[in-house]
Amino acid sequence: MLIVFDLDGTLIDSRRDLAESANQLLAERGGAPLDLETVTQMIGDGAVQLVRRTFAASGLEADEDGLSRFLEIYDTRLVKTTKPYPGVPHVLAQLSGHARAVLTNKPRKPAEWILEVLGLRHHFVEIVGGDGPFARKPDPEGLQYLIETHHAAPATTVLVGDSPSDVETARRAGTRCCIVSYGFGFSAFEDGKVGDGIGVAGSTGELVQALETLAESTP
Repeated sequence: MLIVFDLDGTLIDSRRDLAESANQLLAERGGAPLDLETVTQMIGDGAVQLVRRTFAASGLEADEDGLSRFLEIYDTRLVKTTKPYPGVPHVLAQLSGHARAVLTNKPRKPAEWILEVLGLRHHFVEIVGGDGPFARKPDPEGLQYLIETHHAAPATTVLVGDSPSDVETARRAGTRCCIVSYGFGFSAFEDGKVGDGIGVAGSTGELVQALETLAESTP
């Protein structure tokens, strides 16, 4: 089985570092700061969308160098407060018999650096970021690339994420999907309903069992 993980909201809790980086940028542009919960709802579709959404929420016009400046700021605080969710290192070790990869809308370089600093990088055969040759999720290109490159098949691949974007990515690639309800993207599911045939793990402790159940089910 190939297990492909989303990053922010699935493996790591990066909300505060992202929010504080966004607020520093807003302050530099003369905008009003946004609270953590507001910024959290804007995370998940890549830095371009995060900057665009925070500017709009703060009443600012987007500018040409907003994205590059945000990335400069964020690069200085990638792991100031960011940590793996409790139990993530143990779960990844338990899944060592399977090929594991990361598919994120975050740019690849900071994603790689965060995983390295947090001691998680060695668990993954590859990291695909949102700034590479593939369109960002929910486009399935990145997931399809991982399946082909690592000699898997859609029926034996599971995408683990926390948001409707992850569900849509898996659907379009023809893979299975497991959603972690502890992630900050889970609030985007209406009434907490993720859809039929999708695994749900309420904690990292439930994730291995949820993946085993998916593996045993009929594609």
